[in-house]
Amino acid sequence: MLKNLIILSAFYLLLSCNNTKNMKPLFFEIKDNWQLIQESKSKIYPAKVPGSVHMDLLANKVIEDPYYRTNEKKQQWIDKEDWSYVTEFDVNDEILKREFVELDFKGLDTYADVYLNDSLILKADNMFREWNVECKNHLKQGKNKIKIFFHSPVKIGLEKLALNSYPLPAGNDQSENGEMGDKRVSPFTRKAPYHYGWDWGPRFVTTGIWRPIYVKAWSNLKINNIQFVQTKISDKEALLKANLLIQSDGKQQVKIVIINKETGNELASKNQTIDKGENSFGLNFTIKNPKLWWTNGLGEQHLYEIETKVLINGKVSDIQSQKIGLRTLKLVQNPDKYGKSFYFELNGVPVFMKGANHIPNDIFLSRATPEVYEHEIKTAAESNMNMLRVWGGGIYEDDKFYELCDQYGILVWQDFMFACSMYPGNEQFIESVRMEAKDNIIRLRNHPSIALWCGNNEIDVAWSEYSEGGWGWKELYNEEQHKEIWANYEKLFHKLLPEMIEKYDSSRAYWPSSPMAGPKEKASYSTTSGDMHYWGVWHGKEPFSEFKNKRARFMSEYGFQSFPEFNTVKKYTIPEDYNIESEVMAAHQRSGIGNLRIKEYMSWDYKEPKDFEHFLYVGQVLQAEGIKSAIEAHRRDMPYCMGTLYWQINDCWPVASWSSMDYYGNWKALQYYVKKAYSDILISPDLLGDTLKVYVISDRLEKVKSKLFINVYDFSGKVVFEKQIETELEPNSSKVYFTITKKELLNNKNAEDLLLQASVLVNNEIVNSNILHFVPIKDLNLKKANINLSVEEIEDGLKITLSTNQFAKNVFLSFDNLTGFFSDNYFDLLPGKPVVVNYSTKENLSGIKDKLKIISLFDSYK
Repeated sequence: MLKNLIILSAFYLLLSCNNTKNMKPLFFEIKDNWQLIQESKSKIYPAKVPGSVHMDLLANKVIEDPYYRTNEKKQQWIDKEDWSYVTEFDVNDEILKREFVELDFKGLDTYADVYLNDSLILKADNMFREWNVECKNHLKQGKNKIKIFFHSPVKIGLEKLALNSYPLPAGNDQSENGEMGDKRVSPFTRKAPYHYGWDWGPRFVTTGIWRPIYVKAWSNLKINNIQFVQTKISDKEALLKANLLIQSDGKQQVKIVIINKETGNELASKNQTIDKGENSFGLNFTIKNPKLWWTNGLGEQHLYEIETKVLINGKVSDIQSQKIGLRTLKLVQNPDKYGKSFYFELNGVPVFMKGANHIPNDIFLSRATPEVYEHEIKTAAESNMNMLRVWGGGIYEDDKFYELCDQYGILVWQDFMFACSMYPGNEQFIESVRMEAKDNIIRLRNHPSIALWCGNNEIDVAWSEYSEGGWGWKELYNEEQHKEIWANYEKLFHKLLPEMIEKYDSSRAYWPSSPMAGPKEKASYSTTSGDMHYWGVWHGKEPFSEFKNKRARFMSEYGFQSFPEFNTVKKYTIPEDYNIESEVMAAHQRSGIGNLRIKEYMSWDYKEPKDFEHFLYVGQVLQAEGIKSAIEAHRRDMPYCMGTLYWQINDCWPVASWSSMDYYGNWKALQYYVKKAYSDILISPDLLGDTLKVYVISDRLEKVKSKLFINVYDFSGKVVFEKQIETELEPNSSKVYFTITKKELLNNKNAEDLLLQASVLVNNEIVNSNILHFVPIKDLNLKKANINLSVEEIEDGLKITLSTNQFAKNVFLSFDNLTGFFSDNYFDLLPGKPVVVNYSTKENLSGIKDKLKIISLFDSYK
């Protein structure tokens, strides 16, 4: 009898084990019924996850809008508190049938103790990590309670600062605004540095569950990761290798099948014996007649969707699908007669990089929705960009950001999240960074858009170990401290991070710091290798004309500030704040020199605007003209210079900053200018002394038959000089196509009454046009223009046709309190040359025509 019971028990045990075989993984998100607890007061509020403490307090009307007026000051108490998030989630029998159940925390900000049914299962300490915890032994069928206790990040930061025995430099840490005196704690915590403040951002040291939490249940095996490595490519075929990581509960036979989902064709299959634990192996496959992935403007951004299945006994046990792009890409740094090149070669073609620096789209990251990302990356593509730099003081961006960059053909210069500070080098910190780097390299490496991994932002040039200068940091420390700090730097950026790239993404280049000239060579405004951050304009108060003189192999930062448009400013101010030196306007300007620096530069080139609203408008035009001059100088200088990334495309809150789009996504004048300056064919007239040279820069990869028009007009539209040139534009080049003296152009007329317009005609279409003035804009003899309008309703908006009897400089169109987009704005309007602008909006068009506002530069005069 006992023997029969044992046999029967063994049978049912075997049956139970077999029933767990071939069970597909299950997963669900824990997102409902969260509560936020203020631990010091036991106050409980409904909460939203993903999110943050600040956003939950705002939703519960505990605090007012953090971005409104000076509310930031009133909310610095939040980061001094400990907070908890609590909820319950259901676990059913289907989940518990699986052999393994994990909690997958995509992002915890930052010091978090996680309890599952009152058992501590995780202590997290890095915002940039993903945390996976096996938890089946702590689960029960039915309701399960999860509590995440978040320690105050600044309190722990203070503890770490005290343990370090000396502070570390972190000039952008606005500790004074955070009521912490000079105690700058940001370098000690692996958290987004900009949360502690920056010279364009507020100080909100956030806490919360900033990315989703999933329950994942599996039996038998699961695919941990697949890396697709392109080993060889030609017109006929692409050879690839899939490097698989498969987790198994025991030794077993599996079959791996790789399928092209677009065609349904099987690309490869393999029978494999896998052992208990993590298994690593490769599977080679071929794609015939491959379609290449190109950057925006050079070709198609073709993406292959590759599906990988793992089967046991003919049944799918796990499956993953990923999109990949086929291309070759390398950073070329070859010695030349000037120094050493620095350019990206895509599919065998040297490509001039046109783009901007990207910062996080919000302080409170849950508000950066897919729609926000779509607007930003679509803006970049429509502005003819092909690269964005994910700057090292923010975050490793959301998956959606990189998916959109893949889709729109935008390469990504990817910084690791270190900026403008020195960092500790203790074992715990280094190990945390090691895992952070591993998580993010593995997460991002299959994206064709990832072009480069960069160790940090501006630390090499700030410390300046091998030369004089720098930012004065190293002079703050004694010899022993100096050696220790630099050794920690070397450990992070010259040892750990390059080792991680070599191990997990060896096909991509690593650049230790931006800017940098080379090994043991600090970048300067005269170095002839590496990349450059040029801040002589703005911080150095140098004129815009210096953009022509500061030559870089790759200009990865430069910029100039402006205010948002008046409609945006009204969202965070009241009328008594309408003065650039008011407390509120100063609070929304984080560069200490900012508002008065804009005013000073404006005085050099523009007449003083008559009021606050027009000051904002002229400020945007000033920024646009300055950065336009830089972009054109960089593009004219190719192939010596092979990249220009201005600072910055976006904002994280409503503020005066270097951005080309404001926080709400409104294009500033600069964004409209950038779209034209980054055109694949650019005509750029350059006046040096008494000589005008007309350059044409073409990014196209073939010769282009074209006609160039160089005309000088007076402000009534009368032609003073005209020249037509039929020519063939050289591919992928910058070249002078016409040279003439200023005297010949002016034809004895007053320079103050004239403008030069240069245009390129291709296939009977003007593809680019540019205007040059012979004197500073403030010296132009502008007159009141009578601008005529024709407005008609079209699908989803208006078609606006404008014409004028007098030259109208920087025509600006706007609607008060309406959301929409003008296809062009801040443009110059010439007599006899009508301009058509489309306005797209989802709002009711009834009566909208009468609300259109038009101003030009003349209207800003007193």
